[in-house]
Amino acid sequence: MSITDVSNLFTFCGGLGMFLYGMHVMSDGIQRSAGEKMRNLLGILTNNRLTAVLVGALITAIIQSSGATTVMVVGFVNAGLMSLTQAVGVIMGANIGTCITAWIVSMESLGGAFKAMSPTLYAPFIVCIGAFLIMFSKKNEKKDIGNILIGLGLLFLGLDFMKNGAGEYTDLPIFTTAFSLFSSNPILGIAIGAIVTAIMQSSSAAVGILQMLASTGGVVTTASAVYISLGSNIGSCVTALLSSMGTTRNAKRTAVMHLTFNVVGTILFGTILYLIFTFNHSIAVTGISSVGISVFHTVFNIVCTILLFPFAKVLVKISGIVIPEGKEEADRAETDKAQQEETTVLRHLDKRILESPAFAVEAVSREVVHMGEVTLQNTKLALDAIRTSDIEKVQQIYKTEKTINNLEKMLTEYLVKINNLSLTDHQHLVVSNLFYTVNDIERVGDHTENIAEQVEYMIKNQVTFSGTGMDDIQNIGNTAARAFRYSIQCREKSSKDALRKVINLEDDVDALEEELRAKHIQRLSAGKCDPSSGVIFLDILGNLERISDHATNIAGYVKDEM
Repeated sequence: MSITDVSNLFTFCGGLGMFLYGMHVMSDGIQRSAGEKMRNLLGILTNNRLTAVLVGALITAIIQSSGATTVMVVGFVNAGLMSLTQAVGVIMGANIGTCITAWIVSMESLGGAFKAMSPTLYAPFIVCIGAFLIMFSKKNEKKDIGNILIGLGLLFLGLDFMKNGAGEYTDLPIFTTAFSLFSSNPILGIAIGAIVTAIMQSSSAAVGILQMLASTGGVVTTASAVYISLGSNIGSCVTALLSSMGTTRNAKRTAVMHLTFNVVGTILFGTILYLIFTFNHSIAVTGISSVGISVFHTVFNIVCTILLFPFAKVLVKISGIVIPEGKEEADRAETDKAQQEETTVLRHLDKRILESPAFAVEAVSREVVHMGEVTLQNTKLALDAIRTSDIEKVQQIYKTEKTINNLEKMLTEYLVKINNLSLTDHQHLVVSNLFYTVNDIERVGDHTENIAEQVEYMIKNQVTFSGTGMDDIQNIGNTAARAFRYSIQCREKSSKDALRKVINLEDDVDALEEELRAKHIQRLSAGKCDPSSGVIFLDILGNLERISDHATNIAGYVKDEM
């Protein structure tokens, strides 16, 4: 091997690296630019499969990877955020969305006819503009555009490097023989496409390399390009299949549906095209351009979606046959309720969702709201325990408080992971506020536990409140609980109406606390209340007032985000 051969090898490898990194940087920039729009996509995923197909195509076009989209879908199903019916639509759309990369790559072929229109000519200048935007712009929106431009420029420069590195060798007999073999043997061609895609974990990259080889001359035949492209679709399923290991049954079924969809499409198209190539061999051995590969790739995925769209429920049934019912439900029923709560939340915080920061922020926001709802129920239980003097309710409060503490730990750890992702300024603000919100909710849980401890003392020592004192505690307690409930609604729906109610209820609680303290001291002075209950009454009063303070904090964070 001469120094020239080594140089060409390094050039090709460097080009491949630039191409893959360019795709990654461009995808990251587009996701950041999309911001809240990406987050809102999760909200429009309904049982309408057509909507799911469109959303899947759009998400994949943004993140430039059908494999990454499917991995996220596995995560969503595993987390219980998406049903299998929704998932099959998104998977179909993901195959369509991945075609955008092929069309970006095929733009390079324009340079063959018009040098002035070649993206490679402008790629260095595009990178330059992107670098200037990142270095000298103060606005993050412009920096995101800079990332997109740098990624796009590196993508085209990487293609050019690969073309230069491999260009001298595409005329060698080994290349001609190989592609001739792929043309005559569809199974081998499909297998090569699947293996290369599985190794690179990206069908876009595999098809991009094929397009690069096609643009260097007539070495890539139509039949070989068709079979390798079909194989790349099957290879893209490997990422999701590996990702589904250790997930729920439905998450595994999602990966199986992805594989089934692509295998069925490959068999249909592969069989039809093999017959065409057999009867008209001249088409099979004719060279294909980069644009031709993009056209086939797009037509294949759109037609497959149209043909299999009516059979989505059949795909779901097939996945159920491959992954049959197990002991999951029975095991879940036997699991302790508190442990089940933690397991469910942990499953909802699926690491696969971290593939898209916008979706990850949305997922963790939902779980913070859920933690608030669990804590709210515990607070209501504490008020009921005061009224009924029920020791079993006190014990349940202690048990739920342990769950709340564990939820705080899980949510905090997940928020740390999200905070290390590429986020917009607003997403950083939301994540920071969610940190504070989790802490405030946990503190509400602590105050509820304090109240339960006082109730336990009252039960064991047969201490009671007067009728008036009990009514007063229930009054301020219900007001504080309502403030906390509206603060959770404010977090969930970004509701200005809920925000106003929290502020008004907080004022009511403060006024009640001051009034009830004075009334209680008057009762003590008049001998109308047992002195032993005085300290307990005031302690419970203070804890309820602090609960409303934390509710105001939670609503205040949402106000900052509006």
